[in-house]
Amino acid sequence: MEARHLRYALALAEHEHFGRAAGALGIAQPPLSKQIADLEREVGSRLFDRTRQGVFPTAAGAAFLARARKALDEMTAAPVDAARAARGETGRLRMGFIGSALLEPLPDVIGRFGRERPDVRMELHEMATSRSTAALVAGELDVAITLGRPRGAGAEHVVSVPIGHDHLVAVVSTRHPYAGQPSVSADQLRHQQLIVAPGEDEPAVIACLHKLLGKDSPALSGAAVARDIHTIIGLAACGLGVGLGPSGMLSAPRRGTWFCEVTPRTVLPDLVLSFGVRDRSPVLNAFLDVVRATCPDAGAALDRRLGPHGEGGPLPVQA
Repeated sequence: MEARHLRYALALAEHEHFGRAAGALGIAQPPLSKQIADLEREVGSRLFDRTRQGVFPTAAGAAFLARARKALDEMTAAPVDAARAARGETGRLRMGFIGSALLEPLPDVIGRFGRERPDVRMELHEMATSRSTAALVAGELDVAITLGRPRGAGAEHVVSVPIGHDHLVAVVSTRHPYAGQPSVSADQLRHQQLIVAPGEDEPAVIACLHKLLGKDSPALSGAAVARDIHTIIGLAACGLGVGLGPSGMLSAPRRGTWFCEVTPRTVLPDLVLSFGVRDRSPVLNAFLDVVRATCPDAGAALDRRLGPHGEGGPLPVQA
């Protein structure tokens, strides 16, 4: 049974006459009659009653025609769906991201991607850098947004480009003695109750704090731990101590808090976008195009790694 047999049967049902159906199909009547007879033999049931008033589907014919319409609709839709998938207009994108990326640039990137690719299903998961790195290497994510480049087993199979830069700032309650100061020094921080991200989740950030305050600093060993920047800010607002986090926190002010620069200025690891070396899926390419358009510096880095708009050859293994 071929698609033409389905079209012939549907045309006959519509026109209720072999001659008119043959004319609509652009074929002679005898071949149409033969094709319908062959179809009925293959199905094993009479599909049409031939009467003086016209040709009409039998009960078996009506059931057959209902399926035939669906089958032809699916056959018509198949190349359309394939073309849309090849352009990255359908499919899914699995992303793991650190919470601070929601300050910038993720809102602009995700918002634009959602508008341009409304039929792509986005699966978004807030994850610490250590977890999203492992998930990306394991193939559980398509994209990871982390603080610092992925490290450890499998990281050599990952492409990474910076999409944001940050430095360390402090946040305190407006009732704290440091409120109103433009900056706080490392020495001042050594004598405060600190609020920091957990070292196992964000090792690159903790390494920066070790460098600033000393690896064996009592302030760090006794610090309160918060997994999210909003929790760091919130605990500082409660007067628990001095919260330390990325300067992106400045874009999320909260009533009752005060932000200070930290001296000496401590540059944090870049906010980094990573994906698999071998992943050149259309959806990922479409997402990277949005990153290019939204974050010019990241776009330039992508072009250096992938070639313009991902048209380069095989990717080199990342050191």
